[in-house]
Amino acid sequence: MGRAEERRARQRGGRRAAPRRSSGTPAPGAAGGTAPAGRAAGRRAAARPAKARKSGIRRLFTWKKILGTFFGLCLLGIGAFVVLYMMVDIPQGNAAAARESNIYKYSDGTMLARDGQVNRESVALDKVPKDVQHTFVAAENKSFYHDSGVDLKGTARGLLNTLTGKGTQGGSTITQQYVKNYYLTQDQTVTRKLKEMVISLKVDRHETKDEILAGYINTSYYGRNAYGIQAAAQAYYRVDAQHLTVEQGAYLAALLQAPSQYDWAVAGPNGKRLVQARWNYVLDNMVKQHWLDPGKRAAMKFPVPQDPKGQPGLEGQKGYLIDLANKQLEQQLMKEQGITQSQAEAAVVDRGWTITLNVDKKKQAALEKTVKEQLTGKLDAKKRKVDGDVQAGAISVDPKTGKILALYGGEDYFKHYSSNATRRDFQPASTFKPVILAAALDEGAKTQDGRAIDADTVYDGTSGRQVVDHGSKAGFDPPNEDHVSYGDIDVQSAMNKSVNSVFAQMGVDVGMKNVMDAAGKLGMDTDGMQAVPAQTLGSMGASPLEMAGIYATFDNHGKKVSPAIVASAENKTRKVEMPDPIGDQVITRQAADTVTSVLTGVVDDGTAKESVADNALREGQQVAGKTGTSDENKSAWFTGYTPDLVTSVGLFGEDPKPPYAHVSLTGATGLLPSPGRVNGGGYPAQIWAAYTFGVMDDTSKFDLDTTQGAAVEPSTTPPATRSPSQSPSRSPSQTPTQPTQSSSAPPPSHSPSPPPSHSPSQSPSHSPTGLPDPSHSEPDDPLDPGGRGQLDGRQPAR
Repeated sequence: MGRAEERRARQRGGRRAAPRRSSGTPAPGAAGGTAPAGRAAGRRAAARPAKARKSGIRRLFTWKKILGTFFGLCLLGIGAFVVLYMMVDIPQGNAAAARESNIYKYSDGTMLARDGQVNRESVALDKVPKDVQHTFVAAENKSFYHDSGVDLKGTARGLLNTLTGKGTQGGSTITQQYVKNYYLTQDQTVTRKLKEMVISLKVDRHETKDEILAGYINTSYYGRNAYGIQAAAQAYYRVDAQHLTVEQGAYLAALLQAPSQYDWAVAGPNGKRLVQARWNYVLDNMVKQHWLDPGKRAAMKFPVPQDPKGQPGLEGQKGYLIDLANKQLEQQLMKEQGITQSQAEAAVVDRGWTITLNVDKKKQAALEKTVKEQLTGKLDAKKRKVDGDVQAGAISVDPKTGKILALYGGEDYFKHYSSNATRRDFQPASTFKPVILAAALDEGAKTQDGRAIDADTVYDGTSGRQVVDHGSKAGFDPPNEDHVSYGDIDVQSAMNKSVNSVFAQMGVDVGMKNVMDAAGKLGMDTDGMQAVPAQTLGSMGASPLEMAGIYATFDNHGKKVSPAIVASAENKTRKVEMPDPIGDQVITRQAADTVTSVLTGVVDDGTAKESVADNALREGQQVAGKTGTSDENKSAWFTGYTPDLVTSVGLFGEDPKPPYAHVSLTGATGLLPSPGRVNGGGYPAQIWAAYTFGVMDDTSKFDLDTTQGAAVEPSTTPPATRSPSQSPSRSPSQTPTQPTQSSSAPPPSHSPSPPPSHSPSQSPSHSPTGLPDPSHSEPDDPLDPGGRGQLDGRQPAR
């Protein structure tokens, strides 16, 4: 082997080549050399591992360099903070100066209202009981009395969230909140957050903890246009701050997290649950901090606030319109900036906004006038106690644009603070039945004996019939109105007559989860609702706003409509882009159009025929809609639409005195035949017809992509017969009060003619969950199939 090959062999074996010898150095084994010593040296050299060469990256990133860089950045950050600390001074307070009136306009630009008279009165901290002071510390910042004024970890988290677009949630001490309220703005920027941190540190050094706490409780917004604890004490409990109890103070402290959502007078079921949980959290923290005796804590009861007083300029319907506009603007700010609800409210109320609403001035006036002529003008609480229990709510929407054109929230914002157009604590009853049919059509569902569900499918309409779920009884047997049995009946006729037993079975055939999923897609807030057969009767809570959105989606051929009241909003510093009320396709066009076709039968041959189809004001307009009357006659509905206008009208029975229990509407006005039951086909449908036919400029027809339902020519093919396995034998205890209807009868006739004109082109909430409102008395849990679902002995849903 040559010398070169030997060197390469040694290199491949992990040994470095021996250095080249000079010409005077004898080679191993040569004469005069020491061959054995040379070989031994070679073996030792071969035994030593070769020293690995460092790569370029490892030479660049040594631990010394990394550590040096880290400390360098730390020094740079400290230096930058020192410079920032020296440059940023405590500014002049701007809380009062920043308050400007909001201006609200109709869609045509004319003035609706100016809102913004600031209700503020500062009080010295010694005028606030010590225990009440502690409620705020327990709610917001337990370490307040011994911290430095800044939560560094929370602030860093908030800065990171702001930079990465994940919202602005982070830690915030009472000192930081006070600085933000009094010295800065609600803008969610890195610059503002850095200033907040520096100013908070300086304020904590220059002011005592009592001064900071006094500033915090005197500048915070509590809802009801109240700034500061004195104004809040008067707004919620009609007392001065010095007379607040610990229980009341804990409620005011809890309010600061979400003033509007937690205001007991307007809170939905979820809002009331959350504020009570927050109230308990505050008091429990006081016990942990040894500020409250455990025995006294255990005896405390939630202090329900008094109803609010009206603000000047918000009388009549104005307050309801402004309240919904503010809420939808706040929801958009929360979505855009990732801010909390409390921060959004502070950014909207009295911040100099010019807000243009989608509300059509003429349609708004027409709706108010119609409700008075058709209902409220006939009520006399002095003659009939029940007349004082009647509450009306309505909302009118353009289905092509999603714009809210008119709204009726109650007799007067000053007399009934909660809007009946957006409240969700009453059952929608049978106005929910079209949702079940929509789910069946969209899913391509079949009966349990394999027949496709459509307008011609025949069901057993026996009152009190047990619902069957794959061969076994489902434990749900709803009666029909007046316990009338209809025998075999097709879906179209069952919708016309609002037959509960048919839609209870259909819901189980489709699958209640699919039904509730469809309701959510169409626009109902189904959070917390159980997918049980009792929901087929519309036993959940819903608002006219929600029902108008659902029916507008039907009218819009299955494209989601989220009714919007705000057209535009801007102030001196910014303009907010409101979301498009028209969304994606949520059910197929054919499913939506078939529902519309079926609902024309309800108007022309069903429960709305007398009030709508035969109304003297009707000039041949094509109308689809559905009536609804809840159990015990506590609510009555009509939600209907033409191709260009959707309006939902609800009447609700509510005791005007706390706790505002749900009560029956039966006997209202004294003008109805005995027993005086207020049905959806009565006053609600009359209000709908008088308003809709009164504001329509022209007529048009539904453009329907369907071959089913009352709006199309009846099929020449006879309806399929019901399979014997579809339903169990009828209970002998069910005695029909009226003759049954034959399923062989032809589908109801319909002579469509053009409907209403397209209302002027005009551009959240929702709300809380569908759980019952704890402030109102409900007979049973509407989500319990063995409770509210068992309607025997009570007036069934219609």
